Amino acid sequence: MAQRTDSFDLDALRLRSGEGRRLDLHAPVDGLSFGGTRYDVEPRLVPVRLDVSRTTASGYALRLRFMAALTGPCVRCLEPAAPEYEVESREVSQPGAGDDELTSPYVAGGELDLRAWVRDALALTVPADQVLCRPGCAGLCPECGENLNEAGPDHHHERPPDPRWAALRELELE
Repeated sequence: MAQRTDSFDLDALRLRSGEGRRLDLHAPVDGLSFGGTRYDVEPRLVPVRLDVSRTTASGYALRLRFMAALTGPCVRCLEPAAPEYEVESREVSQPGAGDDELTSPYVAGGELDLRAWVRDALALTVPADQVLCRPGCAGLCPECGENLNEAGPDHHHERPPDPRWAALRELELE
């Protein structure tokens, strides 16, 4: 079984300025919630590729890549969905640079919080409100709630009569 890596000691790599390493690790991923709907992540222990490069002084340039699927209801038709996402994220940690953009929230004291970075990178990769069972999901009919993916092109409803003409419908013409 693959070894779980929640955090990683970057300083233990003992990289000199300009050196880098590619690491294949397994990080746990907690489920995500979008709009109050819970989605599980498959697999729970995601194989990740982490590229670590030492920058000048005492910083790091980091690159994270992995694939994961979210399982839960489709946002349009509520059928089970399991879309896969290819995730790529980069971070720079240059402590003491005096610039917040060069300070990664995932690196503190030479320790990388891999679990948090994987979760956040996946959450940012998923398009907003787009966990779909299939590309182009037609969703549910707003009139009757039927799944339009299964209903076919002939599914339609008669338009209700215009309420402004209600008085005329009550007239009895003989």
